[in-house]
Amino acid sequence: MAQASKGSETRGSETKSSGTSALPYRVLARKYRPVDFTTLVGQEAMVRTLRNAIATGRIAHAFMLTGVRGVGKTTTARIIARALNCVGPDGKGGPTVDPCGVCDNCKAITEDRHVDVIEMDAASRTGIDDVRELIEGVRYRPVSARYKVYIIDEVHMLSEKAFNALLKTLEEPPPHVKFIFATTEIRKVPVTVLSRCQRFDLKRVPQETLIAHFAGIAAAEKVEISPEALVLLARAADGSVRDGLSMLDQAIAHGGGVVDAAQVRDMLGLADRSRVLEMFEKTMKGDAPAVVAALGEMHDSGADPVVVLQDLLELTHWVTRLKVAPEAAASSADSERAQGLAMAAKLSMASLTRAWTLLLKGLQETLSAPSPLRAAEMALIRLCYAAELPSPADAIKALQNGAAPAAAPAAATGAAPAPRGGGGAAARLAAQPVATAVAQPAEAPPNPRNFTEIVALFEARREARLVHHLLHHVHEVRCESGLIEFRPEPQAPPDLAPRLAEMLGRWTGRRWIASVSSDPGKPTLTAQKVANADSLRSQAEADPLVQAILRTFPGAKLDAVRRKGDQTSLVAGLAGAAEEPSAADEYPADDDIPESEF
Repeated sequence: MAQASKGSETRGSETKSSGTSALPYRVLARKYRPVDFTTLVGQEAMVRTLRNAIATGRIAHAFMLTGVRGVGKTTTARIIARALNCVGPDGKGGPTVDPCGVCDNCKAITEDRHVDVIEMDAASRTGIDDVRELIEGVRYRPVSARYKVYIIDEVHMLSEKAFNALLKTLEEPPPHVKFIFATTEIRKVPVTVLSRCQRFDLKRVPQETLIAHFAGIAAAEKVEISPEALVLLARAADGSVRDGLSMLDQAIAHGGGVVDAAQVRDMLGLADRSRVLEMFEKTMKGDAPAVVAALGEMHDSGADPVVVLQDLLELTHWVTRLKVAPEAAASSADSERAQGLAMAAKLSMASLTRAWTLLLKGLQETLSAPSPLRAAEMALIRLCYAAELPSPADAIKALQNGAAPAAAPAAATGAAPAPRGGGGAAARLAAQPVATAVAQPAEAPPNPRNFTEIVALFEARREARLVHHLLHHVHEVRCESGLIEFRPEPQAPPDLAPRLAEMLGRWTGRRWIASVSSDPGKPTLTAQKVANADSLRSQAEADPLVQAILRTFPGAKLDAVRRKGDQTSLVAGLAGAAEEPSAADEYPADDDIPESEF
């Protein structure tokens, strides 16, 4: 492979023997570290932008490189430093997109010994004193290079004071200074710093690119490695070149120069892909005993239960993608593609999404459980018993139609017999006699049309505090269906309007607007109730019959007045003439005036 061979040729001095003594072994991640843009793997968009910027002379004074670990942030920073300071083989060249690699600047930067390229690890030097030292050095011109380049790795680890001290210099640096920042946590970098930098997001390297890159390095190292082992390493690398090379280094040492898939699985604690496919199929059929036995065998073979659940999650996602877009299986092996397409045709989308949710929950439990194997077993058993259950929508529809809820279609019609796990649960559910289901009409939501009905609705919903405020501290200004406008007294809560709108909207199923007004409005409901009671008492006291009774029985007094239907019933209570009237006698109790009166 061109990338691997070029990288190894560039660093030939690192691997050749010096005299009779061999140099110390260098790990693959360092030995094949890219030294120019042509050997940088998987970052074509960023390389194209940098190439154009350097070629046109539009070079920013500060760069921000972000991405996950191992995708080439620090490597890219060093390549930029070489590109800016390369003088060519004849010593007369300028900034170039293709550093020569033979001039003094290129060699010194490659070997991490150039005095004008300063690398700082912000994880260990986080304080403001470290940044002050850096700022002091910015004033001085470079010793031998064209630019003085500051590479700050893990820049998000700097303290707030350190960032603030760096801002002014970062915004207006001297023309001979360039800053290159690298971070894995871009959200922790202040926006004031980001706005002063040209940002590049280094993406995860695609799995196909990693496979080709690892194959080229294995060939350069004269190591026999199987295609399946390359796929396993690239998948485990998760887009990180450095992580993948570290695992490849370990696999070469593990296999003694020959690497196959079985060795990689044993080294990484992975389960066989075919066994995972078989387990997934049994799980979705509800065969709990077979699933538990298969998990135990994998665990005995060295597979990590957490990794098994992660593989099942990845497989669930893959089958779901095949169901949505069958062309996604083109990159898989023939046997896997056929098996995946068959499962995608059998399984419903509801079963797959339910499996994803349960596996994700089981993975979280397994990560925190004292016994990962037992937690993984419980998660898979739970999935077995839930795989064949009908969805809530199907169950409700079946009950409304007066039939037993059918199990979710996990397999094609006329497929395997009743399973022993979740299928048994589904069968028991389906076998239960269902009473004649008569679809009852849904109760219509309440629709209060005036302020009194609104208060009655809150009373029915047992909102005692709000009822108290509505009765005693609220003056109605305007009220109709969907709108209530009122003037609150100081005793009313300040958030009364939004609470009324939210609760009425939730109870009635429609949008309500509640607003506060400065208009005086009507008296409170309590005041209206008292005024109504006083009016009735005055009418009763003016009645000739009542006056005749009071004259006939000296010392008698009017006790209460109650309205019945369209007629007013006057009830006169007799009391001793010597008793003095009290406040309770002057105003009837609240219970004496029914709700209909206000």
